[in-house]
Amino acid sequence: MKSALFLRSSFSYFWYFGLLGLIIPFLPLFLDGKNFSSVEIGEILAIFTATKIIGPTLWAVLADKTGQQLGIIRLGAFLACAFFTFLFWLNDYWPVVFCLATFSLFWTAILPQLEVMTLNSIRRSAQIYARIRLWGSIGFIFFAVVAGEVIEQFSSEAFTYIGFIILFGLFLSTLLIKQSKIKQSQITKTSSIKGKLFNINFAVFFIAGLLLQLSFGPYYSFFALYLRDLQYPGFAVGILISLGVIAEITIFIYAGKIFKHFSVKNILVFSLITTSFRWFLMGHLGDSMLVMILSQAIHAASFGLYHSASIQFLQRHFDPSQQNRGQAVYIGGVYGIGGAIGAYLAGVLWLNGAGSTTAFDMAMLAAFIGAVFALFIKVNDRDKIT
Repeated sequence: MKSALFLRSSFSYFWYFGLLGLIIPFLPLFLDGKNFSSVEIGEILAIFTATKIIGPTLWAVLADKTGQQLGIIRLGAFLACAFFTFLFWLNDYWPVVFCLATFSLFWTAILPQLEVMTLNSIRRSAQIYARIRLWGSIGFIFFAVVAGEVIEQFSSEAFTYIGFIILFGLFLSTLLIKQSKIKQSQITKTSSIKGKLFNINFAVFFIAGLLLQLSFGPYYSFFALYLRDLQYPGFAVGILISLGVIAEITIFIYAGKIFKHFSVKNILVFSLITTSFRWFLMGHLGDSMLVMILSQAIHAASFGLYHSASIQFLQRHFDPSQQNRGQAVYIGGVYGIGGAIGAYLAGVLWLNGAGSTTAFDMAMLAAFIGAVFALFIKVNDRDKIT
């Protein structure tokens, strides 16, 4: 029974993050192939990311009131796949914007509910969660490498075909998931989260996360184009992206042990400082393959360690009846607002490659300021994860 639960959850994480392995490095290439400028690409990615501000909260409120996380996951996966298919025929700016924004709106319905269902089913065990989440990283690597090869051999239009296959696989995987029975009192009795949202400790944590996501703007928006401009071979995108996720996987494997010895605050501060150093390396020494490999190794802290610590912070900060809304506020604000601002600023600063160093310097500064904010997170005994 436990193995079946593990397999079903892991399968969904594999497809969900597999799509990220396609979108993060190759959506900008897809848009560049349609002859959009760097400013237009930044705007499109900002609008695409901004859907995370509204979408997760809307879906989470519905999930908290009905208790039907699984139904929302399945609906989101189906409609995301349906709207993504319109990219096969669209070429103009506003139709592409509308298509990507609508697809993202439904796609954001999936992860917060999946995270809550998974953590509840494994009784919030950090070690088991890390192992399940590991399969998301494997999916990311697999499709980043495959997509890089396919796009190089054919064209940027292959992006849509690969995306459709992944989304269809994601929808099929949601049909295998089973949701634990929820008591009626858990469905109807929800508590206000205003007090938790306006708590100073949460505010500091939120700002630090927002600045981290803002710092990812140049990386998420222009990494593949950056490597192309530095005359790296076509397969380098997939390989370097994969190295980053391999580092992430390693951290997920050992996260449970790490969290037993260090507080959430220390983990967050460390992740932000090393991320700041990462963007310095990438922006100033990006023409060195060894330096790029080192910068990708730091992804273990930039995403893997930071994400795991953030999930644990949220699980402890919000009550059980507030989990969906708490996750939604975090994803909507941090990933939505921070990601959108980061993408827009990167587009403005990039100047079709001429301002790449300036863009990464902006990212470096944002992550460093985030580390300063994280220093003010209050620590108590519960911050160490058992």
